[in-house]
Formats: sequence, C-alpha cells, structure tokens
Amino acid sequence: MANARDWIAIYLKGLAMGTADAVPGVSGGTIALIVGIYERLIAAVTAIDPDRIVRVLSGVRASGRADARVAFREVDGAFLAVLGAGIGTAVVLVLTLVDALLAAAPVATYGFFFGLIAASAVVLYGAVDLETTGRKVAAVCGFLAAFLASGVAATALGHALPVVFLSGAVAVSAMVLPGLSGSLLLVVLGQYEFMAGTLSAFLDATAAAAAGEGTAAIVGSAPPIVAFLAGGVVGLFTIAHAVRRALEAARAATLAFLVSLIVGALRAPVIEVSMRLAESGETWTSALPRFGLAAVVGAVAVLAVDRYAGVLEY
Repeated sequence: MANARDWIAIYLKGLAMGTADAVPGVSGGTIALIVGIYERLIAAVTAIDPDRIVRVLSGVRASGRADARVAFREVDGAFLAVLGAGIGTAVVLVLTLVDALLAAAPVATYGFFFGLIAASAVVLYGAVDLETTGRKVAAVCGFLAAFLASGVAATALGHALPVVFLSGAVAVSAMVLPGLSGSLLLVVLGQYEFMAGTLSAFLDATAAAAAGEGTAAIVGSAPPIVAFLAGGVVGLFTIAHAVRRALEAARAATLAFLVSLIVGALRAPVIEVSMRLAESGETWTSALPRFGLAAVVGAVAVLAVDRYAGVLEY
C-alpha cells in the first residue's frame, strides 16, 4: 500500500515528465525511463480498454462501486491520476512560460528548441541499426515525412478544431515513447505556438472569471483545448498502441523511422524563425548568433539528461 510519500514522489515524477513533454526535443517517455516508472506507465496505459472504462464509470451507481474499484486498480488508476496531475501541472506552467518567451525572444527560443532536437537525434541515432534495406527505407520515410511537413504545416494546416484534435492525438501518443517528443510533433504540425498561446489565454480568462469579469473569454478559448485533450485521449489508446505493436513486430525499422522523424523535424524551428524574421525585417546574419548560442544551451541540456539516463532505448 503506497503512503503519502510515495504519491508525492509519483507527482514529482509527473512534473518532470510534463516539463520534458512541454518542450520540443526531450521526451516525457525518456524521463519516465530515468525515474524508473516507464514499465509501470506502459502497463497501466495498455491495461485500459473499453470494458474497464465502462466498469469504472459504473461506479456512479452504488451497485457497481465494488467492481469499479477493482477495475480502477486493474489499470493502476491511482498511479495514472497522480502522475497525470503532475504532468498537467508542469505542462501548464511550462507552456505559459514558453508563450511569454516566444513573444519576447522568438529567435533564441526556437534556437534552444533546435539544439534540443539536434542533440536528441544524435543521442538516439546511436541505437539505430540501418544495416538492412528496409530499415534504410523506413529512415528515409521518417525523415521526409517530418521535413516536408515542417515546410507546409505552419501555413497550410491552420488551426481548425479537427486539426487541433489530430494534433492532440499525435502529440499525446508520443508521450509514452522514449526519445520522441510530443511537443516536437506539434512544432512540425505548426500547432505548438498556437496551443501555448491558447492555453495562456484560457488561464488568463479563467483568472478574470474568478475575479468576476465574466466567462465570455473562457468560452472563446476553451474549444481548442477541449479538442486537443479529446484528441489526446483518443491518441493515447489508439496511435500509442499501434506504435507499440509496430515496435514489437519490426522494432529496428520502427525505431529508424521514429528517430529519423526527429532529424527531419530540425527544419521546423528554422522555418518558424524565418517567418518571424520576415515579419520583423531582421536578417539571418544578425539573428544567427542568438539562435546558435541558444541551440548550444539546448544541446547541452539534452546531453546532460542523456548522461543520467544512460543509453536511451525503446
């Protein structure tokens, strides 16, 4: 039976995972490995199925509470709830900070992300085996998918609710995969800055409503957040399962594809900075020192994490 100290530890581990998930380039799954809860997390997530969900929900009736408690324990529900609370807390805090940084120093912020992504790719490629033709093809496909998407997503996809829903499904499913960052996929899809800004606006609106200024702003900012969370729930129990099955069936090829996604995604922060520079009239020549210095800081951060993680593996 876990005591209060154990639950606080799980919450703090959730904070660490959420902090990693909220910045492109570092994976919450990697942090789960470092802090020793990865296997428990995967077991809990994969234990959730429609039957157990129905059994848990049946607990609203007195006659179903005993079975609901059993089903809740079968999916390690208390662990997921406390861990999820920690992750959610960190994501809210970090994305609020990132929204402010993107407004104040977009070049340096995206440079930091570039360094995170580049160092993650370097670290993870040490575990990639490209000896067969199939694995090389998988790696090329992964690279092209992220590289091409990074070029068009920011302007072509927009931020309609179906796009936000899909982005949530893709990003949250990556949470359980060491090395692959959900926030990185949001950058590739052109949704990262939008969601950071939307979350910040929602929190401001909530604070205003609490001060008696009305709820109109909450109603306006809530739909994208609801769509993203709904997509995340769907993705966690569909895409994540599909990727896990792919890793079991063709581990080396799937790993090559996923890591190559990270390499192709290096284009995304460069595209974002280029768009900002075009708006401000600044040139890459003057912006490059800020971008490069921030990239070095980001790379050092990932290498420091890797030093404590050892060899990052799926």
